[in-house]
Amino acid sequence: MNPIRRFLAAVAAAVLLAVAPTAIAYAADNPYERGPAPTTSALDATRGPYAVSQTNVSSLVTGFGGGVIYYPTSTADGTFGAVAISPGFTATWSSIDWLGPRIASHGFVVIGIETNSLLDQPASRGDQLLAALDYLTRQSSVRTRVDASRLAVAGHSMGGGGSLEAAKDRPSLQAAVPLAPWNSDKSWSDDRVPTLIIGGQSDTIAPVASHSIPFYNTIPAASEKAYLELRGASHFFPQTVNTLTGRLAVAWLKRFVDNDTRYDQFICPGPTGTTPSDYRSTCP
Repeated sequence: MNPIRRFLAAVAAAVLLAVAPTAIAYAADNPYERGPAPTTSALDATRGPYAVSQTNVSSLVTGFGGGVIYYPTSTADGTFGAVAISPGFTATWSSIDWLGPRIASHGFVVIGIETNSLLDQPASRGDQLLAALDYLTRQSSVRTRVDASRLAVAGHSMGGGGSLEAAKDRPSLQAAVPLAPWNSDKSWSDDRVPTLIIGGQSDTIAPVASHSIPFYNTIPAASEKAYLELRGASHFFPQTVNTLTGRLAVAWLKRFVDNDTRYDQFICPGPTGTTPSDYRSTCP
């Protein structure tokens, strides 16, 4: 071989040996990373990096009342984690449906459910969230897009209380995001799922002093938890687009469903400015 070519080949080999192990190790450490490096502006936008499609779920399914599935249109990145979300007491999925495409566009399959009855209590809503995840991973038309080992739940009001019930009943879940949660059970010491609770400072239906804060305080620190309180927000803040809720919910799901530490920056030390009236977490 020409001496110059031999030298260049040796240099190239040395570079590969220096760089490749790090890249390979990183990929092996986190095979679930999806999407570009996150920024605040990207998380605050109405849509993330993935184009989203949707499909309806019949009310004739077993275990819950049907709903809508939102999913990344592309399959180039393989499978995605999934999230089931429940509306609150007397509400339908349409009341919080902005969350579906918003979360899905960051690389998740989302099923927004209708409940069996508008009057279903939190324990029932928790069961329905789990039934929806089972349907999503076993029977739905998009089941091949879902990684059944990486699932999460969320919900508003009694749906938020239901997400706590689901987390208690299925500790293999990767994350829970209760929004203005309502539940007559105030102790969640048996919650082993990383849980982000978002409450409204001016909520008079599920006041944070008797709902969100006791829920947060009783979840073991070892489970990973955070509490965001929105200044001046009422019980109904999830029923319109709320930028900080969207940012933190996506960051929490990316961190714990996708194991993506690039999102730590949005959780620890947490949001600043005038919008949060309180923020607590298990950040070191």
